[in-house]
Amino acid sequence: MLEDKVLVRKFKSGDPAALERIYEKYKNDLLSLAVSLMNDITAAEDAVHDVFVNFAQSVAKPYRIRNLRKYLMTSVANRVRSQQRYMQRHRTAGIENSEFPSRNLSRPERWLILNEDLKLLDRALAQIPYEQREVITLYMQGGMSLREIARFQNESANTVIGRYRYGLNKLRSLLDSEVEK
Repeated sequence: MLEDKVLVRKFKSGDPAALERIYEKYKNDLLSLAVSLMNDITAAEDAVHDVFVNFAQSVAKPYRIRNLRKYLMTSVANRVRSQQRYMQRHRTAGIENSEFPSRNLSRPERWLILNEDLKLLDRALAQIPYEQREVITLYMQGGMSLREIARFQNESANTVIGRYRYGLNKLRSLLDSEVEK
């Protein structure tokens, strides 16, 4: 947290190395969030890059960032929402098989097992309603509380809690049926 405040201060004063460090520090978390929400690695990479381009252009803006990670996660979620709305308006939305960003694992067999598990989870996430997927992903990967998600979505806390609970139940049921196959 302290490192983030220093990085933001350096970034606001025009240090390009600070922006590079912020990108390196958070790109994997942001990409993982975007892939979970979009189920498309190419579109997810575009969303993350768009967020960082906008962030880099915001250097002169006077707003204060209290929690850099949450700020960037929220920015990615907003960008994904915008892309989802655009795709719905243009009727080009389609879920394709996506690849997962590489993980730093020490043994190849662990990567294979994790990769299969991630594919199962990704397919299951793609089958639940977007609102539930967004809540689950922001809570589990974004580190946001359910109250923060409620404020972000302009919904009541009860609605968000319900989306989370129903989404998890649907995921359990989908994953259980996959395991039984």
